[in-house]
Amino acid sequence: MLLVRRPRFGIKSVQAYSTAISFTGCHFRGLSTMKEGGMDDSVDFIAIPHEKLPVLPPILTRNGQKCSSSKVQATPEIEKKYVHRVYDAIAPHFSSTRFAKWPKVQTFLNSLPLGSLVLDAGCGNGKYLGLNPDCYFIGCDISAPLINICADKGHEVLVADAVNLPYRSGYGDAAISIAVLHHLSTEIRRKKAVEELIRVVKLGGLVLITVWAREQEDKALVNKWTPLNQKYVEEWVGPGSPRVRSSSSSLSLKSIPETEENCSVEQLKDVGEESAEKKPDEIKCSNSSDGNSPLDSTNKASSLYQQEYFVPWHLPYHRAEVSGASANAVANGLARKDDTKGAVVYDRYYHVFSEGELERLVSGVDGAVIVDRFYDKSNWCIILEKTSS
Repeated sequence: MLLVRRPRFGIKSVQAYSTAISFTGCHFRGLSTMKEGGMDDSVDFIAIPHEKLPVLPPILTRNGQKCSSSKVQATPEIEKKYVHRVYDAIAPHFSSTRFAKWPKVQTFLNSLPLGSLVLDAGCGNGKYLGLNPDCYFIGCDISAPLINICADKGHEVLVADAVNLPYRSGYGDAAISIAVLHHLSTEIRRKKAVEELIRVVKLGGLVLITVWAREQEDKALVNKWTPLNQKYVEEWVGPGSPRVRSSSSSLSLKSIPETEENCSVEQLKDVGEESAEKKPDEIKCSNSSDGNSPLDSTNKASSLYQQEYFVPWHLPYHRAEVSGASANAVANGLARKDDTKGAVVYDRYYHVFSEGELERLVSGVDGAVIVDRFYDKSNWCIILEKTSS
């Protein structure tokens, strides 16, 4: 169920500011850029079942033509099954483990001018929303349960797709996409998500993007993930399919230990965004190599340039969300039981980025230039500046 704000008067005055604001799932509370003179600020909240949420209308440009983002191909089944449904199922447990802010993201957000409007595409549980008290934040995510968690914290949020952001062009001063693009299964969709981030910020606006790196600092970690087999790769036949790329990496990366389950908040602040932030039992896959058994030559060759993986999430049996939904997930093949660990295991789809891939992706997008790029804690990161509309 989503909590939806129902203004008592004059929704049209809000629509004048953004095509997104009237969309069910918005939760605006005291955001000055959203207010209009003569509008009653008193509101009621109503609950709307997730399945009854309306579909976002196509975004229109000023000349009345549909925005290119509305023409993006339909979401591939692998994303629906191994990203959307998984995060819907694990949302409360996932949220409880996502509290450490990545210092690089903090630095970026704290550097923004006073009063900036920041759009967080793929905000998850909202851990970056409101991080800079001198800025305004709006978050969106494809997962309604995660958006509910954000709304309960008082954040301004809505359900939306990263490849079709529900904001007018030039709406925000800055945008962030933290650990999101690697969940998109084709290059076309990843590029579209970048185009959307650039579209929705003003001229001169900044965009921060981070993605998991194939070049993990703890290289043994990758051996615990499950490379996608041909059954799933076949779902990408056609334009935009994942392509095997040769590695251009010449980095010498220092290994770091996996995050221990009992580590402190301060220790968590020193680990990378999400990938290095995971607990060991959130990463180790029951059918993956233990890192000691030798792989055959075929597997070695294919894994050398592998970028498509299933990364497991262990949902403990004692969690409240392990109920009917998880039982159904196991029955339907979306999840499996691991009695040894006492958990229901969900596989999440990831396309991990090779060195230089993120730069190549954004170089094919018009209207922005790269102002910074860096590798940090097993993530490739890039900052863009919008140069033209």
